[in-house]
Amino acid sequence: MRKDLGFVGLTAIGFSNIVGSGWLFAALFAAQTAGPAALLSWLAAGALSALVALVMVELGATRPEGGGTVRWPLYASGRVVGTVIGWSVLLSVGGTAAEIAAIMQYAAHYLPGLFHDGRITASGLGVATALSVLLTGLNWFAVRLFARLNNLVSVLKILIPVITVVALFLSGTHGGRLTDHGGFAPYGYAACLSALASGGIVYSVNGFQAPLDFSGEARNPRRTIPAAVLAGIGLAVLLYLTLQLAFLFTVPDRLLVHGWQGVNFDSPFGQLALVLNLHWLATLLYADAVISPGGSAYVGVAIDARHTYALAKSRLLPRYFMRINPRHGMPHRALVLNLLVIIVFMLPFGGWQDIVSVMGIMYLLVYAASAVAAAAFRAHDRERGVERSVGRVPGVRWMAPLSYVVASEFVYWSGWHDLRLALPMVLGGVPLYLLLRWGDRRGAVPGGAADRSPTPVRELVTGAWLIVHLAVLTLLSWLGTFGGSGQLTAPYDTIVVAVVSLAVFLWAVRSSATHLRTSPPPVRPVEAAG
Repeated sequence: MRKDLGFVGLTAIGFSNIVGSGWLFAALFAAQTAGPAALLSWLAAGALSALVALVMVELGATRPEGGGTVRWPLYASGRVVGTVIGWSVLLSVGGTAAEIAAIMQYAAHYLPGLFHDGRITASGLGVATALSVLLTGLNWFAVRLFARLNNLVSVLKILIPVITVVALFLSGTHGGRLTDHGGFAPYGYAACLSALASGGIVYSVNGFQAPLDFSGEARNPRRTIPAAVLAGIGLAVLLYLTLQLAFLFTVPDRLLVHGWQGVNFDSPFGQLALVLNLHWLATLLYADAVISPGGSAYVGVAIDARHTYALAKSRLLPRYFMRINPRHGMPHRALVLNLLVIIVFMLPFGGWQDIVSVMGIMYLLVYAASAVAAAAFRAHDRERGVERSVGRVPGVRWMAPLSYVVASEFVYWSGWHDLRLALPMVLGGVPLYLLLRWGDRRGAVPGGAADRSPTPVRELVTGAWLIVHLAVLTLLSWLGTFGGSGQLTAPYDTIVVAVVSLAVFLWAVRSSATHLRTSPPPVRPVEAAG
């Protein structure tokens, strides 16, 4: 692939992938869940995202590769983990479908036939399909064209929310909003944790890993990738904080008779603008409801294609899908496959809320597996006496286990209602592994590479930590207080999740280090960083 991306392009990719439909909804849902204390939730999400991102940054800087978030867990932890994570990544293509569903919901303000009763209608599905084809077409030609168009979309995605914040504050604010109507934390500080998931904050800050997936196409990845990832997170969190403040200080008092939980809008900022007689702003916001999700969907199509390319390159999908078009430098067949997945994913779910409730969990599992990969690669390098490679991030030795625990907590805080659907879907990667492995064994040539590969039993033992962790998280979610039965009370449920996650992390690193002794990565870190 062509190395056409610099700091500005990578930062724009990260920011555009973070700021999508979430900014249009999350301020309302976070306020409903935690009141003004939602501001703390945004700060916590930004800090924890930066922690997880720094671990992934080391992988991107020292081992730059297209679709690296798929291949790093495969190299470090073996084929079982690689297949389960790859399966999760393939399912997470539905995240792009969520952005398209958001466009349909807001477009229904002008074209009611597109969206009805929480679902995309038949005619809406036709429009959504056409939009999916258009986004695929825009990604078809070249990385440079992608970067230029995405830079333009990113400018609009910054400008319109900033205009919204300024216009709302100029319309008049209400004093005492951080202390009135029940106080700063009217529903308790534990509600800040609930707001991370149910308030849409996790989904809103998700996507910071986007520049890492373009590490194989970046100029000077050691320098540009860390700066671009952190800059994208910082800009996005700053934007979300100002939007949250604008919402808190401008909602009319008459709507707060029943507290923050009584505030209810279908399209929060658009309807708030109408309530405040800012009709020009409402018109702009309904237009941006197409631009912002459209920008995220545009980036999502490109990222999904690189994930599918990496899956095929890793033999987790047929290698047919890894072919790069020599003229445009793009994996066209992967683009087509993901287009079909996006369209199919909109059929059973049909609404933004239904899709995003599952997609965030898929992303968090990828982050957790990447933390294990970073620690395992470091342990493998120490065993072989490899000098510290250029691009390593100071402190990853302690950040890796902490980020694994953080990602696991985010998954747990998503709640039983979502986990009971998402985690069994992820575990569907295990029978996929067995099916693909059986095909490999059948096609093995005696004495050949496939014939000498580890046995399925050995691979299952190596990757057992991930299967056990998913099963235990499902059980703890059912027992816990985040939508579960409540048999495991707070805060002990969160503490138990942390302890179990740390134990699994140590097991995972040891198992992965053992795997790397017999199946080292195909290239050395120094070579990958070059």
